Amino acid sequence: MLDIKFVRENPEIVKENIKKKFQDQKLPLVDEVIALDKKIRELSTEADNLRASRNSLSQEIGKLMKAKEIDKANEVKATVAKNNDRIAEIDTEVAPLKDELLKKMMVIPNIIDKSVPVGEDDTHNVENEKFGEPVVPAYEIPHHADIIAGLNGLDKDAAGRTSGNGFYYLMGDVARLHSAMLSYARDFMINKGFTYCIPPFMIRSDVVNGVMSFAEMENMMYKIEGEDLYLIGTSEHSMIGRFKDQIVKEQELPITLTSYSPCFRKEVGSHGIEERGVYRVHQFEKQEMIVLCKPEESMDWYNKMWQFTVEFFRSLDVPVRTLECCSGDLADLKVKSCDVEAWSPRQKKYFEVGSCSTLGDAQARRLKIRTKGENGTYLVHTLNNTVLASPRGLIAVLENNYNEDGSVSVPKALQPYMGGVTKLIKKTK
Repeated sequence: MLDIKFVRENPEIVKENIKKKFQDQKLPLVDEVIALDKKIRELSTEADNLRASRNSLSQEIGKLMKAKEIDKANEVKATVAKNNDRIAEIDTEVAPLKDELLKKMMVIPNIIDKSVPVGEDDTHNVENEKFGEPVVPAYEIPHHADIIAGLNGLDKDAAGRTSGNGFYYLMGDVARLHSAMLSYARDFMINKGFTYCIPPFMIRSDVVNGVMSFAEMENMMYKIEGEDLYLIGTSEHSMIGRFKDQIVKEQELPITLTSYSPCFRKEVGSHGIEERGVYRVHQFEKQEMIVLCKPEESMDWYNKMWQFTVEFFRSLDVPVRTLECCSGDLADLKVKSCDVEAWSPRQKKYFEVGSCSTLGDAQARRLKIRTKGENGTYLVHTLNNTVLASPRGLIAVLENNYNEDGSVSVPKALQPYMGGVTKLIKKTK
C-alpha cells in the first residue's frame, strides 16, 4: 500500500504506474482517494480546532465560576457543549470516510522499480541469465510421474480417495529424497547466516490483508470454516505477520530468516490442478527466506536472495535461469520480482521452481512494521524468496539426474541426508 501523502503529491506518477501495470480501470481511484483524503483532513482540522477551543473555554469557565459570573459561565458551557456535539458529528462522519479511503488505497498497486520491463502478462517476462548447461540426453526422459512410479514412490489414486484431486502420497525412496532436499535447503540457508524458523501454519484475516491483495487471497487461500483463520499459502505470510504492530530495533536490521512450512493453495485460475503428476497441487512443502531491512539495503538483499536459490539448485546438478517478471505479471504489492526456473530435459524448456520479490514498504505499511533509529521512526522493507518448493523442486532433481536404466543418481549434496545412498534404483514388478 502506498503512502497517501505520496499519492497526494505525485498523482501523475501513481497513474502512470497503474498504466504500466495495465490496470487502467483503477485510474479513477487516484483522484477519488485524493478527494477523500482532502475531506478527511478538512474535517480533522475542524475537529482539532474545536478541541483546542474547548480546552481554552474550559479554562475560561473555571475563571468565571471563581468570579461567580454564573450566567457567563453557563453561556460558555453551552458553547462547549455545542462544540462537543460537532466533534462527535465529525468523528461519526470521518470513520466511514477513513474506511473507504483505506479500501481504495489497498487496491492501488505499489510503485514498480524503474528496471522492471513493461508488459501485459507473463509472456513478456524477460530472461536475465542462465546458470549451468541445459542438457538433453540421448535417451528419453519420462514424465516425472512415470519416473516416480518406476521407483514405487507415488500414489495419487489413494490420495484421490482420501482427499480428492490435487493431492498425493509420496513413498519410499522418493519420499526420503523429498525430505532430504528440504533438510538440505534448511541447512543451506542456516549456513548463509539465516535463522531457522517453523511458523504457524494458519493466520488471521488481518495478517492475510497485510501481506497480499484481496484478489490473491480469494484465488489462493483456504479459509477455516467458522473461524477467522486461513491456511497459509507460503510461510512468508506468517513470517512477516510475526512483526505486525512492532517497532524493530534498527541495530537488529537486517533480520534474515529461513522458514519451513507445508503450504496449501486452491490454485484457482487458468492453470488449474495437474491431473497426472505433482507439478501443480493443493499441498506442498517449502523452505523460504525472509528479510526485513533498511530501505536503502533492500535492492542489495534482493540480488543476494535470488542468487542463493540459483546456488542451491546448481549444487543439485540442476541448470537454472532467472526470469525478470514484467509489470503486468507483478502482484500489486511487489516492487520487483524474478522467477528462478529449472531446466526440464524432458520438455526441453525451463519451468518455475522459485520466486524472489521485494515489496518495498507495502507490507510494512499495512502491518505497521517499523524501526526506530537516530533519524526517527520509519517503515522497514520486506523481501521474500523461495529456497525450495517441493515436489516441484523434486521434479527438477529427478529429471536432471535420471539415468537410461530408470535409476536416479542422488546429488552429492543430498547423499548425507539419504544415509549415504548414491542412487535410487528402479523397482521391478
